Amino acid sequence: MSVDRAETTASGTEEAVTATAATVRYYSVAPGVRLNVRRGPGTSYSVVRVLPEGARVPIYCQRPGTTVSGPYGTSSIWDNIGNGEYVSDAYVQTGSDGYVASRCA
Repeated sequence: MSVDRAETTASGTEEAVTATAATVRYYSVAPGVRLNVRRGPGTSYSVVRVLPEGARVPIYCQRPGTTVSGPYGTSSIWDNIGNGEYVSDAYVQTGSDGYVASRCA
Protein backbone atom coordinates (compact mmCIF):
# COMPACT_ATOMS: atom_id res chain seq x y z
CA MET A 1 0.00 0.00 0.00
CA SER A 2 1.38 3.43 -0.86
CA VAL A 3 1.34 6.58 1.26
CA ASP A 4 -1.40 8.91 0.04
CA ARG A 5 -0.52 11.87 2.21
CA ALA A 6 1.26 12.89 5.40
CA GLU A 7 -0.48 14.62 8.28
CA THR A 8 0.96 16.71 11.08
CA THR A 9 -0.41 15.72 14.49
CA ALA A 10 -1.10 18.08 17.39
CA SER A 11 2.33 17.21 18.80
CA GLY A 12 3.96 18.36 15.56
CA THR A 13 4.99 14.92 14.32
CA GLU A 14 4.07 13.69 10.86
CA GLU A 15 2.18 10.49 10.27
CA ALA A 16 1.56 8.73 6.98
CA VAL A 17 -2.03 8.09 5.96
CA THR A 18 -2.50 5.26 3.51
CA ALA A 19 -5.54 4.30 1.47
CA THR A 20 -6.42 3.31 -2.00
CA ALA A 21 -9.50 4.44 -3.89
CA ALA A 22 -10.73 0.85 -4.08
CA THR A 23 -10.65 0.42 -0.27
CA VAL A 24 -12.39 3.64 0.76
CA ARG A 25 -16.06 3.22 1.70
CA TYR A 26 -18.60 5.89 2.58
CA TYR A 27 -20.74 5.66 5.72
CA SER A 28 -23.77 7.59 6.98
CA VAL A 29 -23.59 9.93 9.96
CA ALA A 30 -26.34 9.32 12.54
CA PRO A 31 -29.73 10.78 11.52
CA GLY A 32 -30.44 14.29 12.81
CA VAL A 33 -26.82 14.90 13.83
CA ARG A 34 -24.63 17.82 12.80
CA LEU A 35 -21.24 16.26 13.49
CA ASN A 36 -18.11 18.12 14.59
CA VAL A 37 -15.04 17.35 12.49
CA ARG A 38 -11.89 17.72 14.56
CA ARG A 39 -8.21 18.27 13.75
CA GLY A 40 -7.23 15.04 15.55
CA PRO A 41 -8.67 11.91 17.20
CA GLY A 42 -10.17 13.43 20.33
CA THR A 43 -12.47 16.01 21.82
CA SER A 44 -9.51 18.16 22.88
CA TYR A 45 -8.67 18.88 19.23
CA SER A 46 -10.17 21.97 17.60
CA VAL A 47 -13.30 21.76 15.46
CA VAL A 48 -12.40 22.47 11.82
CA ARG A 49 -15.93 22.23 10.40
CA VAL A 50 -19.37 20.79 11.10
CA LEU A 51 -20.97 18.18 8.86
CA PRO A 52 -24.64 18.81 7.98
CA GLU A 53 -27.46 16.42 8.82
CA GLY A 54 -27.60 13.51 6.39
CA ALA A 55 -23.87 13.58 5.61
CA ARG A 56 -21.96 10.55 4.38
CA VAL A 57 -18.25 10.29 5.09
CA PRO A 58 -15.34 8.31 3.66
CA ILE A 59 -13.18 6.46 6.16
CA TYR A 60 -9.57 6.46 4.97
CA CYS A 61 -8.20 4.95 8.18
CA GLN A 62 -9.00 4.79 11.88
CA ARG A 63 -7.12 5.33 15.12
CA PRO A 64 -7.79 5.27 18.85
CA GLY A 65 -8.50 8.50 20.73
CA THR A 66 -10.89 10.02 23.25
CA THR A 67 -13.78 7.74 24.25
CA VAL A 68 -17.12 9.20 23.12
CA SER A 69 -20.73 8.03 23.59
CA GLY A 70 -23.09 8.56 20.69
CA PRO A 71 -26.04 7.06 18.81
CA TYR A 72 -24.01 3.98 17.85
CA GLY A 73 -22.60 3.23 21.28
CA THR A 74 -19.46 4.20 23.15
CA SER A 75 -16.22 4.11 21.20
CA SER A 76 -12.61 5.26 21.37
CA ILE A 77 -12.26 4.80 17.58
CA TRP A 78 -11.86 7.94 15.45
CA ASP A 79 -12.38 7.94 11.70
CA ASN A 80 -10.04 9.86 9.41
CA ILE A 81 -12.33 11.46 6.80
CA GLY A 82 -9.83 13.82 5.20
CA ASN A 83 -6.45 15.45 5.62
CA GLY A 84 -6.30 16.29 9.33
CA GLU A 85 -10.05 15.62 9.79
CA TYR A 86 -11.45 13.13 12.29
CA VAL A 87 -14.92 12.23 13.57
CA SER A 88 -15.91 9.94 16.41
CA ASP A 89 -16.94 6.49 15.19
CA ALA A 90 -19.78 6.57 17.77
CA TYR A 91 -21.64 8.88 15.34
CA VAL A 92 -20.93 6.96 12.11
CA GLN A 93 -23.03 3.96 11.08
CA THR A 94 -20.34 1.44 10.17
CA GLY A 95 -22.27 -1.65 11.27
CA SER A 96 -19.45 -2.65 13.62
CA ASP A 97 -18.21 -1.90 17.13
CA GLY A 98 -14.65 -2.40 15.92
CA TYR A 99 -12.34 -1.19 13.19
CA VAL A 100 -13.73 -1.26 9.62
CA ALA A 101 -10.67 0.31 7.97
CA SER A 102 -6.93 0.02 8.46
CA ARG A 103 -5.29 1.86 11.33
CA CYS A 104 -3.77 5.20 10.47
CA ALA A 105 0.01 4.82 10.22
